[in-house]
Amino acid sequence: MSLIVFDLDGTLVDSSLDLANSTNDMLQSYGAPALPTAAIVAMVGEGARVLVERALAASGLAPAIPPIDEALDRFRSNYDRRLVEHTRPYPGIVDVVQAAARRAPVAVLTNKPEAPTRRLLEAFDLAPSCRWVIGGDSGFPRKPDPTSLLHLMREANAAIDATLVVGDSMIDVETARRAGVRVCVARYGFGYLRGELVLRGDELIAMEPVEVGGVIAGFLGLSPRQKAEGKTQK
Repeated sequence: MSLIVFDLDGTLVDSSLDLANSTNDMLQSYGAPALPTAAIVAMVGEGARVLVERALAASGLAPAIPPIDEALDRFRSNYDRRLVEHTRPYPGIVDVVQAAARRAPVAVLTNKPEAPTRRLLEAFDLAPSCRWVIGGDSGFPRKPDPTSLLHLMREANAAIDATLVVGDSMIDVETARRAGVRVCVARYGFGYLRGELVLRGDELIAMEPVEVGGVIAGFLGLSPRQKAEGKTQK
């Protein structure tokens, strides 16, 4: 059995503006100035608490005020209201996921909390294609810890050489490496804002969302030996 595992933010959906606006709403409620969208997006990827901590530090509010739990609650309230204000799937990505789901089980693995993740998947007609959804609060260590990915592989009865992770950041790349599986780097996403991608050269690359479909089709069409040897077309 094969398994395709997608990241969410920066891979399936462009949520950058809603995340930035929600963070700035929180900062401005404490009298701090807004931060540039790109600066906030660079803080995304390791869960809401880490995002808020980084934003507070960048604004000069930390560590004196406010309490992190209070600030986190304000951010979550803001983001709950803004969740689909500007966020949209990347062009063509819904078709890509639906096509992948016709050939193999599909999962979403993200550090975003599970509830907003499921809301986004439902909003954009992605939920029916995703057999499993694991968020940052689903009871597993957050990525790049591979525990959640290994759990999905067991659920799908998927071998190492039959599992592909699709993500836009070094967090996703490292998660795949730690589990020993292949990764497709979504270079169209905003993962580059989080830091330089340190690639080894054996990664699959998608420069545009529609290219992910071809990468997945190629991966699923390869024999186990070819997958292990990395004989893939980029």
